[in-house]
Amino acid sequence: MPAVTVENPLTLPRVAAPTDARSRPVLAVATAPTGFEGEGFPVRRAFAGIDYKHLDPFIMMDQMGEVEYAPGEPKGTPWHPHRGFETVTYLIDGTFVHQDSHGGGGVINDGDTQWMTAGSGLLHIEAPPESLVMSGGLFHGLQLWVNLPKSDKMMAPRYQDIGGGQVKLLTSADGGALLRLIAGDIDGNKGPGVTHTPITMLHVSVNPGAEVTIPWRADFNALAYGLAGRGTAGAEGRPFRMGQAVVFGSGDALTIRADESQESRSPNFEVVLLGGLPIREPMMHYGPFVMNTHAELAQAFEDFQAGRLGTVPTDAG
Repeated sequence: MPAVTVENPLTLPRVAAPTDARSRPVLAVATAPTGFEGEGFPVRRAFAGIDYKHLDPFIMMDQMGEVEYAPGEPKGTPWHPHRGFETVTYLIDGTFVHQDSHGGGGVINDGDTQWMTAGSGLLHIEAPPESLVMSGGLFHGLQLWVNLPKSDKMMAPRYQDIGGGQVKLLTSADGGALLRLIAGDIDGNKGPGVTHTPITMLHVSVNPGAEVTIPWRADFNALAYGLAGRGTAGAEGRPFRMGQAVVFGSGDALTIRADESQESRSPNFEVVLLGGLPIREPMMHYGPFVMNTHAELAQAFEDFQAGRLGTVPTDAG
C-alpha cells in the first residue's frame, strides 16, 4: 500500500491551510466492527455506530480486506440490485471485475476507482478475475455509498472509471504527506471524480512524525478513517488508528499527524478523508436501496421482483 505514489513528493503542488483557518475539533472516534460481505470476503464497517447526522451525505463505508488470499480463496458478490445512491469502489491492492445489467462495468486494479451511479436501479456483480482466484494474492480496498438527493434518485445509471494515473497528486507544505485527491476540490486543485452530491474524497499517506493541515469547506462535514498505521486527529491530537473513524466538528481545516513509530507492514499512517454537503432530506436505507420514504423502498423491492431493475446478462459467468 499504496499503488499510486511518487518518488519525490516535493515535486508536487503543495497544499496548506491559511494561518487563520479554524481547525475542526474531533467530536468522536469510533472503532469499526468486522464482518463479512458478499460470498464471504472480510470487511470492516467503517461508520458503524456513527449518527447519520454526522455522515450525511454518506451512508456507509466498508474497508474490504486487507487480506492475503490463498489460491482458490478470493471471493466477490453475487448479482444484487441497487437504487437511489452511488457506490464508490477504491481499490488499493488487487483487482476486481464489475458488471451490471445495463452493460456497464470494467476491471479496476491497484489505485483505480470505479464510481457507479445506481440512480433508478440496476443489477450489479463484483468478482475477482479468474487469474486472481487461481493465484491468490493481496486484496484491499474501500466501498463508499453516497446518497443522492430526491431529485436525482431516479436518474439513469452511469459509470465513471477513474484510473490511478488520473488521481490528482498533492503534498503538504513540508512534503511530509502525499495526498491523492479522487474527488472534490482542495486548495484550488480538483480531483477527477464527477459527483452529483458535492463531496471531497482523498487518500493521505503521512510520513512518521509528520503533520498535515488541509483546508476544508466550512459547509461540508468531515470524516477520517484509518486504513493502516496510527496517529492523531485535530489540533488537540486525538489518537486514532487503523480501523477507526473520526468525526470532526465545524471549522475550515483538518489536521492529521502520524505517530513517530508505525507498524512494520505499513511505513506511513494511511488515512482516507471524506466530506460532503449534507442533503438534509429523509433517508430510508434497507438492504441495497436508499430512498426517501418507506413507500419508495417498497416500490424499489416491487420493481426488483418484477424485473424492472434489469436482468442478469445471458453471457454472465
